Amino acid sequence: MSGSCVVLAGEKYPESHNCRAEVSARFSGVVRCAKLGIMEIGYQLIESENGVPIKAWTKGVAIEAVAEQQLRNVARLPFIYKWVAAMPDVHWGIGATVGSVIPTKGAIIPAAVGVDIGCGMMAVQTTLRANQLPDNLRGIRTAIEKAIPHGRTDNGGRKDKGGWRELPKRQIGVWRQLQVGYKTIIDKYPKLNRGNDVNHLGNHFIEVCLDEEDQVWFMLHSGSRGVGNRIGMFFIEMAKNDMRQHIKNLPDKDLAYFEEGSEHFEEYFAAVSWAQEFALYNRKLMMEQLVDAVSESPEAPPFSLTESAVNCHHNYVAREEHYGSTVFVTRKGAVRARKGDLGIIPGSMGARSYIVRGLGNPESFFSCSHGAGRAMSRGEAKRRFTLADHAKATAGVECRKDADVIDETPMAYKPIEDVMNAQRDLVTIVHTLRQVVCVKG
Repeated sequence: MSGSCVVLAGEKYPESHNCRAEVSARFSGVVRCAKLGIMEIGYQLIESENGVPIKAWTKGVAIEAVAEQQLRNVARLPFIYKWVAAMPDVHWGIGATVGSVIPTKGAIIPAAVGVDIGCGMMAVQTTLRANQLPDNLRGIRTAIEKAIPHGRTDNGGRKDKGGWRELPKRQIGVWRQLQVGYKTIIDKYPKLNRGNDVNHLGNHFIEVCLDEEDQVWFMLHSGSRGVGNRIGMFFIEMAKNDMRQHIKNLPDKDLAYFEEGSEHFEEYFAAVSWAQEFALYNRKLMMEQLVDAVSESPEAPPFSLTESAVNCHHNYVAREEHYGSTVFVTRKGAVRARKGDLGIIPGSMGARSYIVRGLGNPESFFSCSHGAGRAMSRGEAKRRFTLADHAKATAGVECRKDADVIDETPMAYKPIEDVMNAQRDLVTIVHTLRQVVCVKG
């Protein structure tokens, strides 16, 4: 029986661990595998006409019809490697769904990587405990808001509140390193050298959280911001232009791609790699500013950081080895979860967040979800929920409770508990965090 599986629930088990069998359109069940023993299959199988399968970790989690169609569109592309993996937080995006893992051979789809290149999370555990925090946390929130730019005004221009007025020394030092690669990009494409770059080393959301032992954590979310957005938009349009004679043959024009070996492929991969590095440093710099802000505040006693720290992308592309081949893996709203990898899966601003450890599931291409995932559009959330709804949902969290953050209210997101339950074969939970302070723009 070596290398074979028998399905206990009466269905055949798809390709996994050298097992081969036919599949139904919607597969889920329990199998007995000679290699792994009895195990539950964590995903549903969505078939795509003239395309590779889609393995969707969406048991118990709603998936929109439009998102499912986008997954099928991607699955039809000729260079997809083996299958597409959909995470439990999957939802509609531009071209490709947010919450999908797209392995490719010989091509990359810029719109699948997106414009928030390198977006991700960072979290650190401190020696602070809950009983050392003040009863009223407004002072800590105010200190954080003063220390780190957040939000977006002036249409992203020079007066943007999301950018630095006076650059801290640490930002200047990091930019000196990043500027070398940036110059290579803008020398080739001067149009990209406009707007924010170094002054956008900061932003997105910031939280102070407590874990299951009442230990205080700092957690934040950011990416490559204005400069990454310009790079993403520029190359998405370039890919469409390069494919102008063939774009009508694509299931969606936003799935235009660069073929490996072409001039623009190499330039795009270099630029996106630079933006991902920018994003990684961005989170490190933000965390340093955050730690300093709380340390210097009279609201908290002296503290230090423990060795527990995580910094991970969830919007990016990388060369990786899977099933014996070197492929490009695009994670659009997904976190790498190799065996032992630490990751962060945040809930909404009124729900739990999780520090997780990857189980190294090869069928997800070593991936897990990047959050709860939106259950509705921002516009729909603003139409449906009131300030009273939002205040009730964020009770106990020191955060903004005004009309400008209704689109981020917890009810606009999928229940994080359902999302975590749907990916039990992808990650294990290391820490459960609950927010007590949340800073949003």
